[in-house]
Amino acid sequence: QVQLVESGGGSVQAGGSLRLSCVASGLLSDSAYYLAWFRQAPGKEREGIASIHTGDNSQFYPDSVKGRFTISQDSPKNTVYLQMNSLQPDETAMYYCAARFAGFARLTQTQALTGSWYKYWGQGTQVTVSS
Repeated sequence: QVQLVESGGGSVQAGGSLRLSCVASGLLSDSAYYLAWFRQAPGKEREGIASIHTGDNSQFYPDSVKGRFTISQDSPKNTVYLQMNSLQPDETAMYYCAARFAGFARLTQTQALTGSWYKYWGQGTQVTVSS
């Protein structure tokens, strides 16, 4: 079955950077997927912060992180990364990796950053940004 395992979370000062990794297993090697990062703080709405189409490398970001966060993939290793720069305390949250089969479908940016579109989820990695 599909498994996603995140790593790279931790504590960082405001303005600092972190690089998250997500290793995916069980994906069909001849198929395209959307891979994404979401974050959720207790009592708050889940927020999509980055998504990538593994086939054409198209990427999606909300305005809140655009220019600061970068999603990338290492296809031979089935790994997706999230480079996060200029982190702020209000971005403290659990960060999750997610995946969905793409096939020939093309999601809109809104869809690609919406959690209900994704089927597979990792366990999460905590990111804490202190002031």
